[in-house]
Amino acid sequence: MVNAPNSQLMKKVSFVIIIFFFTSFVMMAQKISDDALKEANNPLADIIAVNFQNYYKPRFSEAPAQSYENTFWVRYAQPFAKGRLLMRASVPLTTKSFGSDSMGIPTSNSGLGDANIFVSYNFISKADKTIGVGPLLVAPTASESGLGDSKWQAGLAFVVYIAKSSSFQFGGLVTWQASFSGDTDKPNTNTMAIQPFLFWQLGKGTYLRTASIWIFDIENGNYFVPFSLGIGKVVKVNNTVFNLFIEPQYSILHKGTMPQFQIYTGINMQFMKNKN
Repeated sequence: MVNAPNSQLMKKVSFVIIIFFFTSFVMMAQKISDDALKEANNPLADIIAVNFQNYYKPRFSEAPAQSYENTFWVRYAQPFAKGRLLMRASVPLTTKSFGSDSMGIPTSNSGLGDANIFVSYNFISKADKTIGVGPLLVAPTASESGLGDSKWQAGLAFVVYIAKSSSFQFGGLVTWQASFSGDTDKPNTNTMAIQPFLFWQLGKGTYLRTASIWIFDIENGNYFVPFSLGIGKVVKVNNTVFNLFIEPQYSILHKGTMPQFQIYTGINMQFMKNKN
């Protein structure tokens, strides 16, 4: 077991290492154009992208006090047909706990969650406005039953992104999905998610953001509507645009077992050299 002094020293050393690498990363950053800054948060951008995003949820309503959940998302986006089509695949890695054992020790499950993919047809694809719609499919890939719905689900995704201003960009993502096959012992699903987003450029790649997702469990009548305000930084290193952000999200309306508070963080990468 590591003693207290050594533990404190390790924390200080880790903090110094993180600051060193972050400072070095920023120092390598190159000047970035207004167009690249606007595209950095465009979910329909005509650019190959890889995203690493995390939701940490330490408190839930209508659940034991020890309940928590952490979901780490890996996303890949690939444009086709000169930006008219965009495919985005997402895979979650989840750790969650909603109870404790006979000794009062919290129990948890960790593993792969349900993967999803959607393909958007961008019927408007301009520099200052992108609008797309397309099918959505969710596969029951969870490694444990408690980490997914155990159902095949299908639905639609609709995305709007407006970037007429170099200071403000806004839009929204709406998805709907319902189960059509899978484990008959598991309840059916019917869910809508609405994600309005707004980005305010402060200059030099720094921006304020709000992009919380409102969840409506139509099947059970539950819902989760958070309010959020975060900060992000966009930097370009060689031909890659990095978008780093942190966004605390507080629930203002909820019913059922839903997060009361969560922290949304991410590192999004766009590979400019592959742009058509």
